[in-house]
Amino acid sequence: MGLKNQLLKVIEWKDPTDNVMVYRYTVADRYAIMKGSQLIVNESQATVFVFEGVVADVFGPGKYKLDTNNLPILTKLANWKYAFENPYKGDVYFVNTKQFTNLKWGTTNPIMMRDRDFGVIRLRGYGVYSIRVGDPVVFMRELFGTNKLYTVNQIEEYIKKILVSRISDVIAESKVAALDLAAKYDEISAAVQTFLTSDFDKLGLKLISFYIENLSLPAEVEKTMDERTSLGVLSDSMDNYARFQAAQAMRDAAKNPGGMAGAGMGLGAGITLGGVMTEAMAKQSAKAAAESCGKCGASVKAGAKFCPDCGAKLGSAVCGKCGAAVKASAKFCPDCGAPISAVKNCAACGKEMPASGKFCPHCGAKN
Repeated sequence: MGLKNQLLKVIEWKDPTDNVMVYRYTVADRYAIMKGSQLIVNESQATVFVFEGVVADVFGPGKYKLDTNNLPILTKLANWKYAFENPYKGDVYFVNTKQFTNLKWGTTNPIMMRDRDFGVIRLRGYGVYSIRVGDPVVFMRELFGTNKLYTVNQIEEYIKKILVSRISDVIAESKVAALDLAAKYDEISAAVQTFLTSDFDKLGLKLISFYIENLSLPAEVEKTMDERTSLGVLSDSMDNYARFQAAQAMRDAAKNPGGMAGAGMGLGAGITLGGVMTEAMAKQSAKAAAESCGKCGASVKAGAKFCPDCGAKLGSAVCGKCGAAVKASAKFCPDCGAPISAVKNCAACGKEMPASGKFCPHCGAKN
């Protein structure tokens, strides 16, 4: 068979499986790459010529006619000064530079995390990521070697170990509380992707995307978190709930001819209702006492010691009939026995005026 029949005219490769990262295009003994051979590199591919174990020329997508002009490194390595003096029977590699998506990652062993609320806890997580070959030459040198075929499955386990290791570092440095982890998935994912850039560059790879789908806590920690949430809800609503229940009970009792007893309310319910009502009345009385002056009735700030309008010391009042000083809590004047009131009637016109007032605001008469 003559040399002309041995000429390999077209060099091209198409991935039939969709998961091959590198494919070695074997030049059989009966074929040879000679001057004039045509190289076709499809989109999302790169072609690498290797001569005697040394990476030579690299081609991106396109159609090429092989000669000494577009194979400068190979020409130098093979000592081809002016033309293909000898047929090339080295290796030709096709590198898939497309994006490999929906790759899974997960924690085989739990990630140890120190939390300010729960102490040292163990996290487990999983998610997805996507990669592609960024530098074909670096990728071949660092990972591929001289294999005939290299698939995504062969690199996944190694990548997972790198991912989980970096996730542990990012979570530890972020100091995000366990209670807040679920709200920080996007931030943690972005930090992991940034953190891994240099690691992937060293392998000739690019981490295109990285997502956390779930970070799960130990069952006992999740139970404690649920209990804390329940207690928080109860502490905020228990007061209002008790008052609502008391109001409902009173309404039901009023409708029943037997009153409270006829409604079938037990001693415990009565004690609860009484306590709620007493507490509500006490709070209301305290609020009223703290917000008005006992002498002139002016509004004052809670905790104030003197009235800003009349200067009277808070916590005391004046009898509207005889003007004697009385305690704020007194119901009758200790001097004249008159009921304590914040208002009195003007002696001249009979209209109501402040109990502590000396002149009527309506007629001006002295009281």
